[in-house]
Amino acid sequence: MNERCTWCGSDPLYVAYHDDEWGVPEYDARALWEKLVLDGFQAGLSWITILRKRDAFREEFEGFDPQRVASWDAARIERALQNPGIIRHRGKIESTVRGAQRFLEIEGQEGFAPWLWSFVGGQPIQNDFASMAEVPAATPESTAMSKALKKRGFNFCGPVITYAFMQATGMVNDHVTTCPQHAGVKALTVGG
Repeated sequence: MNERCTWCGSDPLYVAYHDDEWGVPEYDARALWEKLVLDGFQAGLSWITILRKRDAFREEFEGFDPQRVASWDAARIERALQNPGIIRHRGKIESTVRGAQRFLEIEGQEGFAPWLWSFVGGQPIQNDFASMAEVPAATPESTAMSKALKKRGFNFCGPVITYAFMQATGMVNDHVTTCPQHAGVKALTVGG
């Protein structure tokens, strides 16, 4: 029985995201930061809302170039707050600027991607859940990542947000075992 994960429903945008992106291991530092930012913007909202606005976010945040976003001043933040294409939440926008600055520090010290991947031992965790009801909202690994991010100065990165981030970026494979993507994502892991 091949049934994809039920959370994506039948919306073509959501299905494409599920089939092509969700759970695929991501090792690019900039792409990881973008996903972390977008998951922070999702707080209190549905992921499909963010997904529909993702192109506008990418345009507003200059391709999620941390170097550029880190230099934003108050006027640039105000400009972003006027963009109806994104979620206009001052705290989340200011958090993105701070996050870009923290990203640059971590990238320069130990590498942002290796640091994030260290919370799962550098390899995706392969789960074998039969149904979405078995998938946790947070794990010890996401809690540890959340605490470490907050200690480094990031916001909007609680354990539930960081677990969603870990699922999306392939740090954990939470495609249910009946989903056609489960085996394909698992095969992307060295020794899968």
